[in-house]
Amino acid sequence: MIQGIGASSGIAIGRAFVLPNWEWEVPEHKIDVSDFAREFERVYEGIRSSKHEIEQIKDELREVVGSEETNIFDAHIAILDDPVFMNEIQGIIQRQYKAAEVAVKEAIDHFVTMFDLLDDDYMKERALDIKDVGNRLLKHLLGVPEITLPADTQPFILIAKELSPSQLAHINPDHVLGIVTLTGSTTSHSSIMARALGIPLVVGIEPSLDDSIITGQTIVIDGGDGTVYIEPVQSIIDHYNELHSRQAEAKKKLMHFANHRSETPDGKWLRLGANISSFKELEIALSSGASGVGLFRTEFLYMDRNRFPKEEEQYEVYRSVAEKLRGEPLVIRTLDIGGDKQLDYFELPEEDNPFMGYRAIRISLVRKDLFKTQLRAILRASYYGQVKLMYPLISSVDEVRAANELLREAKDELEQEGIPYDKGMKVGIMIEVPAAVMIADLLAQEVDFFSIGTNDLIQYTLAVDRMNEEISHLYEPFHPALLRMFTQTAEAAKNNGITISVCGELAGDLRALPIWLSLDVDELSMSAHSILPVKERLLSTYQGESKVVFEELRHCRTSSEIIKKLELFSQSVDAQTANG
Repeated sequence: MIQGIGASSGIAIGRAFVLPNWEWEVPEHKIDVSDFAREFERVYEGIRSSKHEIEQIKDELREVVGSEETNIFDAHIAILDDPVFMNEIQGIIQRQYKAAEVAVKEAIDHFVTMFDLLDDDYMKERALDIKDVGNRLLKHLLGVPEITLPADTQPFILIAKELSPSQLAHINPDHVLGIVTLTGSTTSHSSIMARALGIPLVVGIEPSLDDSIITGQTIVIDGGDGTVYIEPVQSIIDHYNELHSRQAEAKKKLMHFANHRSETPDGKWLRLGANISSFKELEIALSSGASGVGLFRTEFLYMDRNRFPKEEEQYEVYRSVAEKLRGEPLVIRTLDIGGDKQLDYFELPEEDNPFMGYRAIRISLVRKDLFKTQLRAILRASYYGQVKLMYPLISSVDEVRAANELLREAKDELEQEGIPYDKGMKVGIMIEVPAAVMIADLLAQEVDFFSIGTNDLIQYTLAVDRMNEEISHLYEPFHPALLRMFTQTAEAAKNNGITISVCGELAGDLRALPIWLSLDVDELSMSAHSILPVKERLLSTYQGESKVVFEELRHCRTSSEIIKKLELFSQSVDAQTANG
């Protein structure tokens, strides 16, 4: 038995296939000055071929995992377009008279070594991206084929030293039962993609793969707790087969709740909406019983392209989603770029702290032309469904009023042009920075609804980057300060007669359900895979009992105390359900 880190939950039992390293030996090859132009052109051609290949991978994957996950490959294209990367390659060719493939290999090694030396897990993961891109470029320069997976259709468990997003993109989920890698973390791009594909993944196993696992061996992996068994005895195989069957049965059972009304036994109805960024995610959400879309991330419309989308393009997408929802609400968040979401064709200034810099509504209020285009498209689509508009990263009344003034101008233009739109379209804001919480009573007088963005609100309140594994233990969603913030926001909404929803990972956390019920929120919006588990728990959770436990939570001094009480409450609900 080997202990790793569970990065994508699920059980897999099958034969191992050990993937050879996607690296090639590059023989030393000197050139003359007269060869510089030819070698530069070889590099340019290799980059063009690599970018074309990456775009093809994105197109193939988008239908499987959605646009948000395929944005991983935007980072790969950005590396190929990075002048620093190109200058390093050209410099090696000119200074050391080395051929293109040798220069690329040395440039890759230089940057990978530099990133690996940094004491930051996130940056170490980006080293894998550089290696992935560099090896793709080398493949084209050397004219060698990619390492392929077994051609037969017999499912297997993939074993690799490391697995790049490019390699994962070629995996057929029907053939790959699970994945084990020697390196990696739960925040790596490959881990994110594995979760989106629903493939069990264990990363960071310590022993050398050469010594511990060989192709053809029977392997059992648990992507939940990170356990890997090599050639296990029959009793272990039987145990995990039973566990796998129970998990499959539990998923099947949950589907029975898809068409149930999301209401507590004592009559509190709570809308369960979906967070989406693509049509594929919308279809999955609807099949899971989502009652509308509580957060449509419009960023995906601006990505995977070389220019801003025109009004007509946006309108067609928004209208299609609104029509598919058949009258259920569609909350469209205006453009939220900046921070970790960049556009290749829109150069943002370099900032020391981009997450607190020029992003989201701040960009929209400066680039009013882009904002107005999106507002017009959303307004036009509102004629075809229950569309709601939401502004991100609001921190002041002034921002809301400035955004609404542009919205009024867009309405006036459509009126003059005779284009129909919903004149009663609701307008709301994301509550995701502490400043918005502190003036929630003032903001509630300016808008029709609030949506608590738990992911960012937790990070900004606690000053913790949850992607930073060095301080990830400080990321505490159930911190007493957060409970006070949720309470203050909900009270401001209720006192001013506006609705309130919650989106982010905490909306789909079963432990948090009594908090939202006691605060009498109107909607929870979450990823599609969380909807059915939350609905099942909701159907057996009383709002009255939730309010009692919430009063106890308000007197807790630590996160651990709050979590303990919530877990005890969850256990009591499960026990009552089991007893009929």
